[in-house]
Amino acid sequence: MTHLKWFDTLLRSSANKLVRCRMSTWHHKAEFPVSLKPPKPNETLRKQLQRNRHTKVLQLFRSLLRKRPTFNSIDSFSLLYALKACNRKHSSTQGKQLHALVIKLGYQATVQLQTSLLKTYAERGNLRDAHQVFDEIPSKNTICWTSLISAYVDNHKAGRALQLFRLMQMNNVEPDQVTVTVALSACAETGALEMGEWIHAFVRRKREMNRDLCLDNALINMYAKCGDVVAARKVFDSMRNKDVTTWTSMIVGHALHGQAREALQLFSEMNTRRDKGDYVMIPNDVTFIGVLMACSHAGLVEEGKWHFRSMSEVYGIQPREAHFGCMVDLLCRGGHLRESYDFIMEMPVPPNAVVWRTLLGACGVHGELELAAEVRHKLLELDPGYVGDSVAMSNIYANKGMWNEKIVVRNQIKQSRAPGCSSIEGGSGVSEFVTSDDDHPLMTDK
Repeated sequence: MTHLKWFDTLLRSSANKLVRCRMSTWHHKAEFPVSLKPPKPNETLRKQLQRNRHTKVLQLFRSLLRKRPTFNSIDSFSLLYALKACNRKHSSTQGKQLHALVIKLGYQATVQLQTSLLKTYAERGNLRDAHQVFDEIPSKNTICWTSLISAYVDNHKAGRALQLFRLMQMNNVEPDQVTVTVALSACAETGALEMGEWIHAFVRRKREMNRDLCLDNALINMYAKCGDVVAARKVFDSMRNKDVTTWTSMIVGHALHGQAREALQLFSEMNTRRDKGDYVMIPNDVTFIGVLMACSHAGLVEEGKWHFRSMSEVYGIQPREAHFGCMVDLLCRGGHLRESYDFIMEMPVPPNAVVWRTLLGACGVHGELELAAEVRHKLLELDPGYVGDSVAMSNIYANKGMWNEKIVVRNQIKQSRAPGCSSIEGGSGVSEFVTSDDDHPLMTDK
């Protein structure tokens, strides 16, 4: 899609011609006040945005910009809808051009626009610009802080997100249920159990806080991923209302810690429970990852096969790569290596290196030399630069007493990659050396 070149012309002609609309504070899912209904053109933009027609929104916005800007044609609402439509499918240049337009027209103080700009940059992994937008907001409220913390969590920088969560409180900004939900996700990603427990205690103290289903689910997820399954189960059992995410989080939590019986029992209960609308609770694809993991840990090969078939036959869920990986792990743990190989070959999606490595590891455990050689050949085609597979193969040769073959593989490893080196500072310079480096100029005989 052609970049929005029309901004340049607009910036030269529309300065100071827009009327700034006042907007009250809003949150992630909040709507604009009824008293501030958008003008007619903006209503069209909003409807297109609700239908996820993001490109159409930008096209309509362009047509508005081509006209002489007036209160009835374009204002801060128009910019807000355009920013929300500027997602990952569109170039980063568009977001920057909208940012320039916000500045040119004097909307820097509008918190809603600044927060949307922050999210636009964060969606593309541009945390530097996202943080700069945050720093330039004159009056930072809970929404601004939450947006920035969420940006770091979404870009897998959970440690920095928790630092910002602490800084937010040091600046006397009170977190709400959305903020603590995001912070709990950061705790789960980093394994920060103590911080997660502190947040849980904070939530209990703040009785006025709206403790919704998302927050309780985040607590279960945090405790389970941080290793405290007992605390996770206490939160689960105390919840009156549960959705599929609640059940799935607890099932996966039990499965991750080898509690297969508890995970499978919970899955059985889930299939008999009904939600508030009296509908049977239907598992999703993530639920089955937990179920298959539980079967794998318990060695329940036949039950795992049945659950795998039921995904598509009973629930209409198409297995993903993760489900195929769980099945390979299940068969390998049960010692069904040849069946696992056949399963991989019949997968409807191309098997990745992780799946083959699972089988290679099982071949080492069970001493399946011939199958291991086939698997290693597959891995050399997929990821020839990964030496761990050759190391595993050499160990299999060693266990079989095939020392010559082991040496051949080890030599191939040496030839295929540069060895790691160490450095030491001595005298006026730094010397580098590798293991068994007999030719080093500073090498001395004992």
